[in-house]
Amino acid sequence: MDSESQNDSLAEEKQLLASVADKDAGTKAKTYIRLCGPGWLQSAITLGGGSLVGALGLGVIGGTGFMWVQPVAMILGVIMLSAIAYVTLSTGERPFQAINQHVSPVLGWGWLIATMLANMIWCLPQFNLAFGAVTSNLAPGMSKGLGSKIVISGVVLGIATLVIWSYGTGSKGVKLFENILKALVGLVVLSFIGVVVALTFAKDSPLDWGAVLAGFIPDFSALFRPAPAFQAAIDQLGAADAQAWTAKITSTQRDTIITAVGTAVGINMTFLLPYSMLKRGWGREHRGLAIFDLSTGLVIPFVIATGCLVIAAATQFHANPENYAYTKSKALEAAATSSLGAEKTTTLKTDEAAYEESLKSVYASMPADKKAVATLEMMTAKRSQLELANSLEPFTGPFVSQYLFGFGVLAMAISTIVILMLINGFAFCEALGVEHSGANHRIGCLIAGIVGFFGPIIWANHGPWLAIPTSVAGYSMLPIAAFAFLFLLNSKSLLGEDKPSGGRLIKWNLLMGISTIVAALGSCWASYGKISGWAVKKGMSESIGWAGPGLIVIFAIATALTWRGGGKATS
Repeated sequence: MDSESQNDSLAEEKQLLASVADKDAGTKAKTYIRLCGPGWLQSAITLGGGSLVGALGLGVIGGTGFMWVQPVAMILGVIMLSAIAYVTLSTGERPFQAINQHVSPVLGWGWLIATMLANMIWCLPQFNLAFGAVTSNLAPGMSKGLGSKIVISGVVLGIATLVIWSYGTGSKGVKLFENILKALVGLVVLSFIGVVVALTFAKDSPLDWGAVLAGFIPDFSALFRPAPAFQAAIDQLGAADAQAWTAKITSTQRDTIITAVGTAVGINMTFLLPYSMLKRGWGREHRGLAIFDLSTGLVIPFVIATGCLVIAAATQFHANPENYAYTKSKALEAAATSSLGAEKTTTLKTDEAAYEESLKSVYASMPADKKAVATLEMMTAKRSQLELANSLEPFTGPFVSQYLFGFGVLAMAISTIVILMLINGFAFCEALGVEHSGANHRIGCLIAGIVGFFGPIIWANHGPWLAIPTSVAGYSMLPIAAFAFLFLLNSKSLLGEDKPSGGRLIKWNLLMGISTIVAALGSCWASYGKISGWAVKKGMSESIGWAGPGLIVIFAIATALTWRGGGKATS
């Protein structure tokens, strides 16, 4: 009966789409809005811990001058996702099988395995983020011990599992699932809009909307020189120190931009889109709807939510002496120890507020060059969502800064966990070669959820910043999907008459080529620079930095050796 109902619903959808095919954009939009779904699932996964940390980092290091970064990253991602949608909806084939048969089984299996790894890795910081939102913002009096971690993670996993279970109950379940995710994404967006609205109308608000709007104009010089706010402090240093800090800040800006780009579109999103569209029974008639769905369900919520976070972080932390991270400057701590004595400094540290006041006093009396070093350390310090919420409280009050903001962060974490589990179920079924339903799909979903459950326990001291190495890992694997679908887009054996030709082929290849090149260059940069830096901090050999690009080259060679340009079947 459900199958008949699904067929009737699909027939209705196709009729509706056919009836507006030649209509104006406004008429099409009204129909498309009613039928959207998979794009909102993409929003649910991308609006997670990585986006939060990426936006915080952009606001701290670049201020509103970095408003352009995440929209540009998302545009490049949507180009890739649109190509994936075109290939999938034109053929109706499962992409994993299509890649194996028409491109390379190494590329196909690499895509699937990388997706499953990304799902499990990404689940860890999402549970961590949920734990932080509850214990830091929503219920700050709650214990942060092992018992609380188990309870909160258990509740989050239970909620996510219940939502996932609805997906396997037929077409009505899929609709219910998508509506729940739309609601969660909507709550995330509205929560962060509420914070910025309150900040806008607050007395003595530091928010400058002119600077915000100007920040949407891309400025790629940030990849090569420090943001203007840092220059005044750098000018107070001697030549050698100035050069060192210029290089350090520029490197931090580049890393922050790459992290933000990496959190916009990850490899698991490229797996989710085609399978969520096939699950809904979408086909050739839905190609126009798919692009509209991505534009409204993915781009708009993402740009608004991350933009609000960048704005809030920029106004509070970027070159803002009122909220300098005094306790995060080694130079200032050393000066305080020298000035106050080691014993008094140790005693003061037991009272956070008193210690910070002492550091402010020491900071005010420091010589210009040493003060400049301390200033730069404080201005570039990483900041958490709790610090952002606390800094907003004088302007917005505790309800907006703690509860509304905290609820948005919690909804962000839960929606992402749900989607990561869903994708893992799809990938698990593809690996087994079975239908995406029943016990197999649920087992695949639970694998990712159970791994994520241990996030707050394993990564107790890393907070939301665990999202940085995971986003880098996910971004490092993104070129696998980019190249796979670029090849499929040019595969006559797969697409047949639907293969783009003439001007359309040039347009698709140009856009996908740019997106793929950026993904590949970013992947090499991320896998070398970030993994290398992380390894050094952990006391490991810096040579691990070359392992990332080296593995990419090895993978490319293996793909070339197993190339299936003629569309032969895999064994």
